[in-house]
Amino acid sequence: MNNRMDPYAVSHSQATSVRGEQAARVLKNTYMLLGLSLMVATGAAWFAMVNQISYINPLMTILVYFGLLFATNALRNSAWGILAVFGLTGWLGFTTGPIINMYAQVQGGMDIVTLALGGTAGIFVVMSAIALVTRKDFSFLTNFIMTGILVAFLASLAGLFFQIPALHLAVSAAFVLLSSLLILWQTSAIIHGGETNYIMATVTLFVSLYNLFMSLLSILSLGDD
Repeated sequence: MNNRMDPYAVSHSQATSVRGEQAARVLKNTYMLLGLSLMVATGAAWFAMVNQISYINPLMTILVYFGLLFATNALRNSAWGILAVFGLTGWLGFTTGPIINMYAQVQGGMDIVTLALGGTAGIFVVMSAIALVTRKDFSFLTNFIMTGILVAFLASLAGLFFQIPALHLAVSAAFVLLSSLLILWQTSAIIHGGETNYIMATVTLFVSLYNLFMSLLSILSLGDD
């Protein structure tokens, strides 16, 4: 029996260090791509606003979104995945442009947009900070978030056909809560090595920000009526 130390063995501390370095790299790449994605979305929204693009049917928005999401997932391990991310975020930004234009035509509408943007940024900073500072593993939220998003999404589809203000408000409030928790969950997954693909992490965070903004916009609008 050979009792010599294995020269290729990796100690626990070394393995932890490697995982930590990888997590830091994924987090850095995610934030960089997220920043670029927000720029693309902002540019697309501005283009739609300047060219007075008419309101886009929500069902078309959803269908194109899922198509781009499928493409991004399929290309997540290649450089083409980055272009797919820009396509997805650009599309969501483009469809948001006409909505912002509608608010711009109403007295106090842009104040609501500004508040929604500020609320979205504030929630993102707070939830990200909680995950980064506490270093707690929030994977226990997985089932709750995924089930909640599915239920809220189905309820939002029902809201497209049944114009019930109370349902609309409830769905928006649910998406605010679930999107906030999703930011917390995704950031935690990155720092604990549960998410190693920065492309998919970026998509999750961007969609969370998008849903937060749209939901806050809806809630503030109802409250202003």
